[in-house]
Amino acid sequence: MKRIIYTSLLLSVIGCASNKSSAQKNSSKKVENDPTYYAETITAKDLGNHLFVYASDEFEGRNTGEPGQKKAVKYLKDFYINEEIASPLGGDNYFQDVPASFFKRRRMGMKLKDSENVLAFIKGSEKPDEIVVISAHLDHIGFMDEEVCNGADDDGSGTVAVLEIAQAFKKAAEDGNGPKRSILFLHVTGEEKGLLGSKYYTDNPIFPLENTVTDLNIDMIGRIDARHKGNPNYVYLIGSDKLSTELHELSEEVNKKYMNIDLDYKYNDENDPNRFYYRSDHYNFAKHGIPVIFYFNGTHADYHRPTDTPDRINYNLLENRTRLVFYTAWEVANRENRLVVDKKAK
Repeated sequence: MKRIIYTSLLLSVIGCASNKSSAQKNSSKKVENDPTYYAETITAKDLGNHLFVYASDEFEGRNTGEPGQKKAVKYLKDFYINEEIASPLGGDNYFQDVPASFFKRRRMGMKLKDSENVLAFIKGSEKPDEIVVISAHLDHIGFMDEEVCNGADDDGSGTVAVLEIAQAFKKAAEDGNGPKRSILFLHVTGEEKGLLGSKYYTDNPIFPLENTVTDLNIDMIGRIDARHKGNPNYVYLIGSDKLSTELHELSEEVNKKYMNIDLDYKYNDENDPNRFYYRSDHYNFAKHGIPVIFYFNGTHADYHRPTDTPDRINYNLLENRTRLVFYTAWEVANRENRLVVDKKAK
């Protein structure tokens, strides 16, 4: 029954166009070094098309190492192959294997099966050895009381945002319009088990960490929390000023230039009792002195519940927030100088 309801909602709310259809309808003209044309390929409709699949019952809550999570990583791999976005591992190998022994070593007594991070890559045209990472976690918590926890917001929203950002950058690259630096699209596993997939990546990086310019991490950007019921055009930013003043200033300038979203720094406070800065995958990069931004909509009543379903996502907000990440990544990837790290990691 749930799947029938989802299908009906998908058709009525966001339509059933293919991934590439909206990219062909954007209104801006292509202008060299102007990202607007490519940002407009990121649409509520395309994000929804992905999410109603990725957060469906078929994926069984994407619990780490379980069959539903294996379906999820196949979905991501198939997307990148279809879009002709390469793997940094070569050929059709898009998986960085994360063995069960790593999970056991990091979390004594936790019985998890082998899993995998998913990686895709666009090589920079001028500074290919400098890497901009855009990340989201691909997993969720599986079942609760025999009900599927679909994880539409957590972190289906971030996952599909990365897919759409990758598609936009691919289009730009095909047009000979950047990015100057390389971009790694990183979907990590095991976040719900303690940031384990991102820990594995930073312990075993595909590209040297000293060459990693920033990590823009997206974890829950499809909903509105109670604090913003009257002002939904917002997103929480966490960590932007922790290591690089330049990154924080660039982020602010990009938002003012393109999006005018209310950037809320409530959870960026050093005294935040929730300690969100330490609770998503960006932190494994920040520990190594890599500047980060964590994009977040805050928690809500459906957090880690079976009711976190794709019909409850605000797709217009998801579109806006995804475009903000894209614009920020564009500026970081195409600026003349690498971001300066002027603060120490904590």
